[in-house]
Amino acid sequence: MPHTSHSLKSLLAATLLSATALMPARAAIAAPAVASFADQLGYKLTVVPNATQDGFNTRLDLTVPRSGAPTGAWALYFGSVSPVEPVGDSVFDLTHINGDNYKLTPKSGTTLKPGETYSLTWAGHAASEYLAMPNAYIVADGATPATITASRTQFDPVTGLESLPFVTPITDEATTRKGPNDATQWLTPERAFIQNASRQVAQTKPDIIILPTPVSAKHLGGQALNLTTGIAVKLNGLAISDIKAALDASRLKLSSNGVPVEITIGAGQPESYHLLAQDGKITITAADAAGAAYAIESLSQQAAFEHNHLKPIEISDAPRFGFRGLHIDIARNFHSKAFILNTIDQMAEYKLNRLHLHLGDDEGWRLAIGALPELTEIGSHRCHDLKEDTCLLPQLGAGPQGSKIVDGYLSRADYIEIVKATAARHIEVIPSFDMPGHSRAAVRSMEARYRRLMAEGKPDAANEFRLQDPEDKTVYDSIQHYNDNTLNVCIPSTYHFIETVIDDIKAMHDEAGVPLKIYHIGADETAGAWTDSPACQALVKAKGLDPQHMTPYFITQVSQMLGRKGIEPAGWSDGMGHVKPEDMPKQVQSNSWGGLFGGGVAEAYAQANRGWDIVMSTPEVLYLDMPYAPDPKERGMDWASRGTDLFKVFAFMPENLAANASVMTDIQAHGQTIADTEPLEAGRKITGMQGQLWSEGVRADSIADYMFYPRVLALAERAWHTGAWEPAYVPGKSYSYGDRQVDGHALLADWQNFNDRLTPRLAELDREQVAYRLPPPGARVTGGIFEANLAYGDLRIQYRLKGGKWLTYRDAVEVRGPVEARSVAPSGKRFSRIVTVK
Repeated sequence: MPHTSHSLKSLLAATLLSATALMPARAAIAAPAVASFADQLGYKLTVVPNATQDGFNTRLDLTVPRSGAPTGAWALYFGSVSPVEPVGDSVFDLTHINGDNYKLTPKSGTTLKPGETYSLTWAGHAASEYLAMPNAYIVADGATPATITASRTQFDPVTGLESLPFVTPITDEATTRKGPNDATQWLTPERAFIQNASRQVAQTKPDIIILPTPVSAKHLGGQALNLTTGIAVKLNGLAISDIKAALDASRLKLSSNGVPVEITIGAGQPESYHLLAQDGKITITAADAAGAAYAIESLSQQAAFEHNHLKPIEISDAPRFGFRGLHIDIARNFHSKAFILNTIDQMAEYKLNRLHLHLGDDEGWRLAIGALPELTEIGSHRCHDLKEDTCLLPQLGAGPQGSKIVDGYLSRADYIEIVKATAARHIEVIPSFDMPGHSRAAVRSMEARYRRLMAEGKPDAANEFRLQDPEDKTVYDSIQHYNDNTLNVCIPSTYHFIETVIDDIKAMHDEAGVPLKIYHIGADETAGAWTDSPACQALVKAKGLDPQHMTPYFITQVSQMLGRKGIEPAGWSDGMGHVKPEDMPKQVQSNSWGGLFGGGVAEAYAQANRGWDIVMSTPEVLYLDMPYAPDPKERGMDWASRGTDLFKVFAFMPENLAANASVMTDIQAHGQTIADTEPLEAGRKITGMQGQLWSEGVRADSIADYMFYPRVLALAERAWHTGAWEPAYVPGKSYSYGDRQVDGHALLADWQNFNDRLTPRLAELDREQVAYRLPPPGARVTGGIFEANLAYGDLRIQYRLKGGKWLTYRDAVEVRGPVEARSVAPSGKRFSRIVTVK
């Protein structure tokens, strides 16, 4: 998927073992012995200097219990998203199973001594303590696989944050640098204090707090409107169902004796509205039902801020982009229907209108398809079944039996409920099953189906939906190190499978009363498959195709299929960029995920010049699975960004992409120049923004909340509202870091205004039990004086002398010794992670 574009080449041969070849034939080990061994085995991951002292490696330490190791044949399975290339000697043999799944077995003749620690060291290391995969497990013949207790995750009861106790804390800043040119610095409390202070400007706090910011809003003279008695709504040109979800989410109650609110549908830009509250009544004129609902959202926010005594106000508003999206990956690690529905509520609150549901990838298939029950019977569950007849192999720290965190799928009824809920909130669902790469869950599920039907003597049925050419001898290694994750694009059964899936999803939308308008193909990061497939060789010869460009052939075929059904095809920009526009339907969406400093600007504009809908999905800024800050205590994948904080998302310029070089450094903290080498043609434009959450390391709904919020609010701000500080796009213009072509003072003033309006929104998230990230304080001790501040949110800060009682911080205070600090949620029930200064 477009979340791991770092080019890694596995140096290990990928070996898929059969169930009968798990280990040498020996006497079975009693189940209690395996369970006891897994419970008592020491398991620790530590970053260590390599032998030449010019880099760092990862060391896995296994400490044998005093009771000893099992006497028969056994194996340890563990996960690593980076390739494991051993260095030095070890008493273990290592086998790469597939993807991030690895197997360790003691070498022949090795006896592990009780109480001794044995190690395996491999090249490379992580910059965060949260990139390690949990739930390693022990397997032995005749015994149920058992998770190693020491490798399990834990949750801090005070902060609610996940921890990985088997990872040795990273305390040396040099440990996390990625090469000699990496200038990244940890955002220590002292550095955070300076950064926070540098972004603060003195100004009067706003008295209009609506987010995202309206095009124009001003208070008027006159008497406040008392909304405590409710509102009496009169509708012209729309039904109450069009705004019911907005009314239900607001704190405004319907009452025949309430303040009169008249809503009329008129002309104007789609989703726009005008609101006038004065002289004891409120009139709203909206271009459509969505605009009317957004007017209710804005009214609700402002009225709550003014305790339902609303000062007369006039608002004129319209969105910057017609596409304002949020992407949720529920394929890697499942996220519940309840989480999705709650996310939809938040999207509506902040006027986001596209929900991109990533439902299928290598590690999971998450939507029930009636004709193909194996997709969810097998593809939605992980367990230790090497043949994968009943489940997929454990990946991403799933453990040997799976769990409610990694397992699960949306039933037909679930999906229809989600589609209805989004439509009621004027949000469109875009379903996505990544293909032809990133399709291992589908491939393995259909292979299990094939084996079952062949055993039943039904060869025609067995081959109907098969996704692999059985004669294909191609050896390949995908970006996530799978050797079997790609659909064969040359066999008719692949397209029969895809059409069956699309038709079923289309039928679900029809049943919900909401037509399927866009289907996301994926189309990215396809490994070098098919070269030795007889089926592909025959197709290439018959149609005169280029064997090196079979992915564009696939994208074109599926796009034309979608076009015939009246559905707009969408895909990730790397795959979409290789097709011939003349072979595609007239309307096409491309999610631009090229890096700003790696050719992404030219790619986005070149595809916009094709007349396509271009949705900015820039990973340095809009991949919300990246860490908030360069700190080993912050979770997140970090291949695109070492730190994507709220300010970075707020300061993104989605229409003048090169201008981002003025305010943003590259992944190694160096300023760069971005040249506009592929200028936008007259009449062409960027059409939207989308924030992405990929879920390799997101193992709970609460972690998804942490990664999403409050960054989603800054995303919504930029997708709806254009900052006055954003320079107008000039074709061919270049920008460089620190060149002052972006008005820094105006940017900071707007940021301060946003920050001031953020605080009541955080309190609302608290009330709705959204586990958003609380910012750890910036803090310093200078001459015995302790000072603290925050990156965002007017929240309370607490401090204590290490181990002492928590005190509320109000101003600089004299201290002695180390000081711990944390921020406090408005509810007083949640806290940020603790930082320490000396």
